[in-house]
Formats: sequence, C-alpha cells, structure tokens
Amino acid sequence: MADAGNRNSTGLGVCGTGPKFCGHDCTSQCDYKSDCDPGWGLEYSLASKCPLNVCCSEFGFCSTNEEYCKGETVTSPSCDASAGSSNGRTNVIGYYEGWNWQRPCGTMTPEEIPLGYYTHILFAFSLIDPETFRLTPMDSETATLYQRVSAMKSRSPDLQVWIAIGGWAMNDPGATRTTFSDLAKSPAAQEEFFESLVTFLENNAFDGVDIDWEYPMAYDRGGIDEDFENFVTLLANLRNRLNQMGVAKGLSITLPASYWYLRGFDIVNLENTVESLGSIAQAHTNLTEINQALELLWRNNINPGRVNLGLGFYGRSFTMESSSCLAAGCPFKNGTGAAAGECTGTAGVLSAYEIQRILDTKDATVTLDEEAAVMIATWDGDQWVSYDNTETLHTKVQFANSRCLGGTMIWAVDLDDGTLVDSLGKSLGRQKTLTLPELPLVATCFGGAQCVPGWCGTTTELQDSPR
Repeated sequence: MADAGNRNSTGLGVCGTGPKFCGHDCTSQCDYKSDCDPGWGLEYSLASKCPLNVCCSEFGFCSTNEEYCKGETVTSPSCDASAGSSNGRTNVIGYYEGWNWQRPCGTMTPEEIPLGYYTHILFAFSLIDPETFRLTPMDSETATLYQRVSAMKSRSPDLQVWIAIGGWAMNDPGATRTTFSDLAKSPAAQEEFFESLVTFLENNAFDGVDIDWEYPMAYDRGGIDEDFENFVTLLANLRNRLNQMGVAKGLSITLPASYWYLRGFDIVNLENTVESLGSIAQAHTNLTEINQALELLWRNNINPGRVNLGLGFYGRSFTMESSSCLAAGCPFKNGTGAAAGECTGTAGVLSAYEIQRILDTKDATVTLDEEAAVMIATWDGDQWVSYDNTETLHTKVQFANSRCLGGTMIWAVDLDDGTLVDSLGKSLGRQKTLTLPELPLVATCFGGAQCVPGWCGTTTELQDSPR
C-alpha cells in the first residue's frame, strides 16, 4: 500500500506516492516507494527510470500505454519488406516437441520433419536435474529421438539441430521450479551442467543450445531478484565453455513478449553472449501485440538482426459467453478454453492439424482480422479460435522483413499437417527437400529392385545408403 496523504490537504489520509502523499507530515508512513522517479528523487522512488526504458507516469509507475508515455513514440528499425527475396532474412527456426509421440493423433516422427524449409530444428526439451545440475531427458522414450533428429542432417546438409533446455513446465511448482535460479548463482553447479551439456552435444551431433528459462526474476515462476545479473553471468560462462569445444556451437535464449516478464531479462548484456534472441512473441499470433513486444527491444537498441519473429503453428481457443457475439473483442467465459482437441487434448489450445480438421468437418465461420493479421474461426455455437493461414503468415513474414529481423521461429513443426509449413515456405522463398519415400521411382537396380537416382532398395522401403 502507498502512504496516506497530507493531513493538511483534506485530512482524509488519501493513499498515493511521492512527497505529496509520503512526505514527513503525512498521516502515516509505510516506506512505500514508487517504481520510477518522475522528478521526486530516490527518497521516494525505487529507481531513477523504468526497466527496459518504458515510460514513467507522473505517479511513478511504469508502462507503455499512451497515458504514461504522453505522445512519446518508439523508433522501429525499417527495411524493405521485399528485400532478400522476401525470405524472412536468414533464419527459419522450428521447435520439435520431443513428447509429441504421446499424442493419439497428429504426431510427427523425426524422419517426417519436412526438410528444406528450416535452417534450424530445436529439439524441445531437455531438462536440468535439480540435484546434480546435469542435463537429463524429459523421459526415456524422448531420449531415443535425439540421434534420430540429428540424423536428418545427412539428408539436409545445411540444417542445424540444437537442444532446447527448460520450457514452461520446468518452472511450474515442483522439484525443478528454482533450478535455473540455483544454477545461475552457483559456479560449482554450472561446471556440472556445462560438462554434461558438452558431452550431450558431442554424443548426439547437436550444433547448439537454446536456453528457455521462463522466467528470471518472476516471483510467480520461482525467480529471485539475483536472477537479473546471474543469468548474464551464466550465459557468459556457457559461451566461454562452448568456445572451448573446438567446433562452433550456437547459443540462443527465448524471450517473453510481455513487459511484466521481459523486465527480468538484462537484454542489453544478454545480447552480447548469444547468436539470437527468440522467439519473441511466439505464443501470439496477433500482429499488434507482436509489434508492441518488439518495441520493448527497440527501446534498448537491440540489434534486430539477432531477433527472430515467433510464429505459432497452433491457435488459442475459447468458449464464448454468447453465440450472438463471436467477433474479436467479444467476451469469453472466464477460465474456459474451447473444447480440447482430439490430438493435443488441451483445452484452450488447438494445433494447426486440429484446426484444419475443424475447418474440414465442421460448419465453421471463418473471418480475417486484418489489423491483427489473424484468422478467426467459430463453430458449434460458442467455440472460437484465432490462428494463422497462408495469407496471415505471408503478412507476418513481410512484417519481419520490414523490421529487419534475423528470421522467424516456429512453435512447433509437429503441430502442422504440412499445410502451414508449405505456405510459409512459399512466403520465404524456400522449397521442400524431398525425402526418400517422396522421391519418384525410376529405372531398376540389380536383382530387379526399384530405385531412385543414386538409391536402391525394395518397393516398400528404400535403403538409406547410396549405392
């Protein structure tokens, strides 16, 4: 609570911040200080300015809304949206959910990952043992997929495969909730972690690591104040250890889209330790929100070439309060996502595969929100989902180009039935690399076996080694 007001003004003890409300002649004192200093001095404020250089209101609170910023604008980087063959600059990064095999439908084996579109595949996730601080798989079955994913590089030589460590669930209540914080503040724990990570990268032929800590300094996610500085130290030490491997290894981090969580990241100093900052706004398909999230980076002079625009191969779904109000902005039932999909089984989230099934089998109404650059589908009276299709993906690739971003990052490759990635490929100017089962059969090998150019095998399963 703020302090009570000056007894000489109204005598009512109104609460507020600054010398008017917290001065020496006020009704009560609780040593409350404002978040930022609008001109009162640090006697009444926690800091001289707001985290991430956002706006400080006249009452000492931080935000980016118009009331706080009073006409202040953010200068965004600007590039020709069509430059570079409209290919989203360099990176096309796709997360692969290692646990997708558990779904009853809509799964994707490592061998089914569509090649040619992606420059990087990030295997999600590996975890950190909270006792030993050594890298550990999510489960024994997922561990069997590591080398199958990295083996895809033999069919797509330019592809890089990285391991993503952490994820949302790692900071849920449980044994690993404080593991990142514990690791970041302990040099001894870092030595154990680095050693196990280097061994993992070497044994599984992985090319880099993505640290997905959700989120440092967030009290509701197990964070502590020291995380702000400790995360920079952790990544600097990790960068040094990777440099000692003798073979170049990449390092990236995942950033949240919201100011509330991003303020726990020292993004200016973190940028110096990593190749890329992504996937900014990965859980949002709304272009308006994505632009607002990116402006937090531009306020801190982050190099746009290190930022990858997050795209979702899934949609956020809701159960609406009334079937007579289904447009964007209409109220939905609080805490009620749309019915769980048949494959993902999670209320409030539908994979691109499931959305396509709904469009094919339900009498769905589909509209385009042009300003937000999202599609909206409604069905069964009160079910609602926002998602991307060919048109909106193209719009977002053009937006990424116009902001000079380093590329795009997709969550997740296995949530798609092939429709979205094909659309994305066309917008990016990238073509699919045919895998063996997709190549046309021509001519005949020794013994009458059929073959494709340079490959022999049976009619049901071509061999994986050239003859």
